[in-house]
Amino acid sequence: MAKTSSPTETERCIESLIAVFQRHAGRDGNNSKLSKAEFLIFMNTELGAFTKNQKDPGVLDRMMKKLDLDSDGQLDFQEFLNLIGGLALACHDSFIKSTSSRK
Repeated sequence: MAKTSSPTETERCIESLIAVFQRHAGRDGNNSKLSKAEFLIFMNTELGAFTKNQKDPGVLDRMMKKLDLDSDGQLDFQEFLNLIGGLALACHDSFIKSTSSRK
C-alpha cells in the first residue's frame, strides 16, 4: 500500500480558507458566494478584533462594495481571496515595520 503524505502547512491553510468560506457562504443555501449578510457574519465572527476596533459604522459596507468586483451584491471565492490577501499583506507590512524598528 502506498504511503500518502500529510498535507503541508500551506496546503492546510488553503483547505482552511476554503472551509471557512464554505461554512459562511452556505448559510443561505448558496455555498458559491457570500451574501452581504453572510459577509457581515464572517467579518464579525472570523475577524471580530478588526470589526470591533472600527469607529466608522459604514466601513464594512464600503469594504463589501470595493471587494464586489462584478457588482452582483455578493462575494465569490476570488473576491473573498482578495480580502484575505489584502489583510495578509497589511499584517505582513505591520510585522516588517515592527521588526525593523527593533533593530
